[in-house]
Amino acid sequence: MFLSCTVTSFLTAARTEQESKSISHDTRRLRIFSGTSNPALAREIAAYLGVTDGPRVCKKFADGELYVQIQQSIRGCDVFLIQPTCAPVNDNLMELMIMVDACKRASARQITAVIPYYGYARADRKTAGRESITAKLTANLLVKSGVDRVLAMDLHSAQIQGYFDIPCDHIYGSPVLVDYLSTKDLGEVVVVSPDVGGVARARAFAKQMKDAPLAIIDKRRSAHNVSQSLTVIGDVAGKTAILIDDMIDTGGTITAGAELLRKEGAERVIACASHAVFSPPACERLSSKGLFEQVIVTNSIPLDSDQIFPQLKVLSVANMLGEAIWRIHEESSVSSMFR
Repeated sequence: MFLSCTVTSFLTAARTEQESKSISHDTRRLRIFSGTSNPALAREIAAYLGVTDGPRVCKKFADGELYVQIQQSIRGCDVFLIQPTCAPVNDNLMELMIMVDACKRASARQITAVIPYYGYARADRKTAGRESITAKLTANLLVKSGVDRVLAMDLHSAQIQGYFDIPCDHIYGSPVLVDYLSTKDLGEVVVVSPDVGGVARARAFAKQMKDAPLAIIDKRRSAHNVSQSLTVIGDVAGKTAILIDDMIDTGGTITAGAELLRKEGAERVIACASHAVFSPPACERLSSKGLFEQVIVTNSIPLDSDQIFPQLKVLSVANMLGEAIWRIHEESSVSSMFR
């Protein structure tokens, strides 16, 4: 069957809005600043909004301490700081908090931390004694640093949104992924969750893809970053299996799932994830053995040249994040983007 996106495509509808933004007087109070973790994404977002990525200095001293200076007036402005807290996560997180503090001391009206990828998200609960819930600790640190609002994309678990004692807008990369897949002739499709914990995400994705059927991989994990797939619950034989997850880290889970799907008769396997963490040996696993026809990710995390492989497709979420930023600035609904 041919796929069609069942969610409302706000990106097309927003083009008319974008044309007016560049001449709107309201942009005088809108400021975009990028940290050093993903400046290319920040520039795309700024271009969508019709503004510039604001001038700033971010550098590291010889002893490893970080320094940030905002180089234009932001008094009374809505400031959006774009900084995914990807690797090196501690440096990027600390840099974000220093940026927040600098903006707070420069009398910004409202400071929104735009975090396309939220580091430490997998440490969202205690699984053994004497462990830290680091996702909550990170939220506390950001709030204490002076953030007024957070805009995050595809948090690892829904409860993280509640870890913030300030407004937190949570948006999803799935419309961008579905829009891309809708241009492909994929035949008969089944959406597959690589583990039981991802069923809700896979079900929502399947609904967007014209109510495609759902399958689940039953998995047992023996250690951190080590998993073993056991069985597939659902019919995948002769179909195009779309493995959907929020992130790909070492690639162990998703490649083991792909191997199992191939054994169960899946004709094609496509991997989709919002966040390309790609810790070694992810790229080797994803590109070898001919398991995947395509691996589709977004640019929430920047990739180095040695992380690019033939099956990889990177989609931009800049327009979606830009639209969410504009709606926050205009004090209009963000959730309506996905209806």
